[in-house]
Amino acid sequence: MTTGPSVLAVSGSLRSKSYTRTALRYVLRAADEAGAQTRLLDLQEYDLPLYDPDLEGQGDGSEVKRLVREADAIALGTPVYHGSYSGALKNFHDYCGFDEYEDTTVGLLATAGGGSYGSTLDHLRITVRGVHGWVLPHQVGIRSASGKFEADPDAIDGRAFIDDRLQDRVEKLGRMLTEYAFIEPDVSSPRAADESE
Repeated sequence: MTTGPSVLAVSGSLRSKSYTRTALRYVLRAADEAGAQTRLLDLQEYDLPLYDPDLEGQGDGSEVKRLVREADAIALGTPVYHGSYSGALKNFHDYCGFDEYEDTTVGLLATAGGGSYGSTLDHLRITVRGVHGWVLPHQVGIRSASGKFEADPDAIDGRAFIDDRLQDRVEKLGRMLTEYAFIEPDVSSPRAADESE
């Protein structure tokens, strides 16, 4: 019996009632329904002191790195802070490097209190590429996140999406992380092959 890929979602929000965390749980549910084994790495639950490369074994750093290393695909989620991603996610990201991300499929999600999330997703994409992760072209930005959900006791975190199209975009991220978890993109092109002959 073949086992589905492992998909890890990292929530870069420390708020107790985070919209980022809720959206990532929708991502994970879709990944689970697509056959993945899923886990949420909620940075609120881990002891990650400010990263210091001169100190080994800080807090839960080794555990967090292990979880990232063992994942086949990763969803990074963050609130938008000052046009970029959260300090909590940046600190987590500083703990992880090539050993954790090399050739790993990564999906991006950002939740904004207002209307702008583009630069946040760009910053995340650049930093993941810097450690050789494969970033999916499909990414999710949620504008005015507090207005995108309504109370529903039967929904994830008691929050249901108001807009079905937005929910589908979020869930598509989970499906794509599952589908492309083992991808090894061929970066050569037919033109390059023709020129080498």
